[in-house]
Amino acid sequence: MRSIGLAIGLIAFAATAQGQELKPAVVFDMGGKFDKSFNEGVVNGVTRFTRDSGVAVADFEVTNETQFEQAHRRFAQRGQNPIIGVGFSQGNAVKKVAGEFPNIRFTLIDSVVELPNVQSVLFKEHEGSFLVGALAALASKTGKVGFVGGMDIPLIRRFQCGYEKGAKFVNPNVEVLANMTGTTPAAWNDPGRGGELAKGQFDRGADVIYAAAGGTGVGVYQAAKDRGRLAIGVDSNQNHLHPGTMLTSMVKRVDLAAYESFKAAKDGNWKSGIRVLGLKEGGVDWALDQHNEKLVTAAMKTRIDQTKADIVGGKIAVHDYMSNNACPN
Repeated sequence: MRSIGLAIGLIAFAATAQGQELKPAVVFDMGGKFDKSFNEGVVNGVTRFTRDSGVAVADFEVTNETQFEQAHRRFAQRGQNPIIGVGFSQGNAVKKVAGEFPNIRFTLIDSVVELPNVQSVLFKEHEGSFLVGALAALASKTGKVGFVGGMDIPLIRRFQCGYEKGAKFVNPNVEVLANMTGTTPAAWNDPGRGGELAKGQFDRGADVIYAAAGGTGVGVYQAAKDRGRLAIGVDSNQNHLHPGTMLTSMVKRVDLAAYESFKAAKDGNWKSGIRVLGLKEGGVDWALDQHNEKLVTAAMKTRIDQTKADIVGGKIAVHDYMSNNACPN
């Protein structure tokens, strides 16, 4: 009966949504819209949508988690539609407000809310992290690589586990040093702490560090530049930040999620439900451009391209930490 009721709700919602005015909005995650990482990836998608469509997008930057629900409700009351919530932390807020405003469309990035007016977009971060982990091991001269995570949550452990598995796929004897920045949302925007953690790992012998920490990663990249070591960016292509010491970036296409949500609403084919984007779907990848091409040899590129093809083709199965909250050896 529940599935029948949900199906009826979806049909009724779809019929209602067709006639709605397009007034898109975004509620950004902690760390600010110009964090050079996760939020800024969404900004890029929104900017592209506005450029292509001429439709302006309203947005709100929270300063603490208590503002998520208030921001979504105010946008809904103003008739903003659809509304994108950026980040897993907005799950509860979207669930509550979407339930109160069943005719407003919501897109939630990095979490799932099962309501007929919510589209949930997830990514296979472990697949992209596996690739940059493999590249880190190929580039390392010490046999030690590092990982600096942001807030210590299962999602970031997924990045870490994929990275470790990729590094050990290339070099079973590689040592992976890992630190998390903190246990609160402040961990996403602490470049000073990121720099300290990176320096500690460099002192212990790491010569490549992957940061999955939002704005905190900026400190990691600066430390790599200062020490003449290598860093790996995340979410957005961050290779341009420090050309010559940014080995690559694990690109998570939140820009695509934002753009496609708004475009689908504009075109009248927006759909609720769950979307999962991995290497096969172009949702995650590694970045190679003019800023890092001198750091990646032809042999390294060939190895990573083949590894990517093997993951997409099912020859390599990348363990997902969030499947059992563990990263087996």
